[in-house]
Amino acid sequence: MLGLPDGHVTGVPGLSRAAQLKALGNGVVPQQAAAALCLLLDRLDVLTAA
Repeated sequence: MLGLPDGHVTGVPGLSRAAQLKALGNGVVPQQAAAALCLLLDRLDVLTAA
């Protein structure tokens, strides 16, 4: 659901639900992080080309 492989957190043996939620925290969805990096790199290219 978050773009992470199945069992990324839930497949860890012995990890309680509370611990799983804590491990996920306010993590960024990988697709959002990739989009943000692409946007920032594009802006950097524009700034350095000027």
